[in-house]
Amino acid sequence: MRDLLAQEELAERVSVVIPARNEARNLPHVLDALPPGLHEVILVDGHSVDGTVEVARQIRPDIKIVHQARRGKGNALACGFAEVTGDIIVMLDADGSADPDEIAAFVAALASGADFAKGTRFSKGGDSHDITRLRQLGNAALNRLVNRLFGTDYTDLCYGFNAFRAFLLPVLDLPPVHSPGGPADAMRWGDGFEIETLINVRLAHAGARITEVGSTEKARLHGVSNLNAFSDGLRVLRTVLAERRRAHRLDRTASTDQVPVSGDLVEESR
Repeated sequence: MRDLLAQEELAERVSVVIPARNEARNLPHVLDALPPGLHEVILVDGHSVDGTVEVARQIRPDIKIVHQARRGKGNALACGFAEVTGDIIVMLDADGSADPDEIAAFVAALASGADFAKGTRFSKGGDSHDITRLRQLGNAALNRLVNRLFGTDYTDLCYGFNAFRAFLLPVLDLPPVHSPGGPADAMRWGDGFEIETLINVRLAHAGARITEVGSTEKARLHGVSNLNAFSDGLRVLRTVLAERRRAHRLDRTASTDQVPVSGDLVEESR
């Protein structure tokens, strides 16, 4: 296993953010496989009832535990991002489908000049042992739409293994971690699986230097995925269309030197 700090060019502080909900059976594999030399590992617990937090602390006593404010993968990541103190953020799923040994390749891509290292299962030697035919077709269609609307060259829109520089967090303008008023577990737009698409298009629109990194997605080790191909696919489509409108508004605002309004995605998508 490669030490991330073994080479001078990889000596930036790497923070790994892992959203987890009832992943106690998978965490031993995921946490044990993390490379040495990480600055911090942040586990965001999504109200687990299977001992996820206890298992994480037992395996890795130095882990930083963050309790999710609402529901959904997007909110979990936002909660984790808010606690990051490193220079580089790596997004890693807790179900064992992503190989932690590939983190070095993502960090190396950033060290070579990229701002955003986008994982891909369908190019640069990537592969998937988990995606269904239906999900692959939906991903491909949404991927083509994003490339057309945003001028990107993505080959895998809906994949959650990514890394980016922490200074880009303000560009993402994610929904506030804590929402005043309303049910504590109510989901806002951007709180679900559409988070990956939101990150992809906002970084592209901001002009971030993007490179893709080939990644092999393995089958989930234990449990069942919370992803729903139809409902989550629809959320992604709505996100793409709302983001296009948001990008137009921001471009117009920039041309008149006005201050942009945050939270546009949430308002636009209602």
